[in-house]
Amino acid sequence: MVSTVTLSNHSQSICNSLCFSSEKSCGVPFNISSYALLTNLVAHVTGLEAGDFVYTLGDYHIYKNHLEQVHQLLSREPLPLPELKINDPDNKLRGLDGLLAAKYEHLNLIGYQSHGKIAAPVAV
Repeated sequence: MVSTVTLSNHSQSICNSLCFSSEKSCGVPFNISSYALLTNLVAHVTGLEAGDFVYTLGDYHIYKNHLEQVHQLLSREPLPLPELKINDPDNKLRGLDGLLAAKYEHLNLIGYQSHGKIAAPVAV
């Protein structure tokens, strides 16, 4: 995976990620949430607004033994999107040191809902 973060008009951070091999049921959702978080953290520590997160997929695939789980996932109604708040009242999370100092306690995911897990066998 290769990612770049660029500035747009000195007001937004934009993250572009290229994933060469993408497994639909497990890998892609994890990568999207991880790099969306990174986009927001970089924006925060640079004092910018989070801009777009662009995710380009290469070999996007579904394993044969995951077809039932994919059908189950696609049958679900989408839930409302949560909102990410970064708790930094003293503005201490700034610059590279601030990015490296960010911890779970600095993050608040408001309104997160989940349908629950879908178990799938390991594919090799």
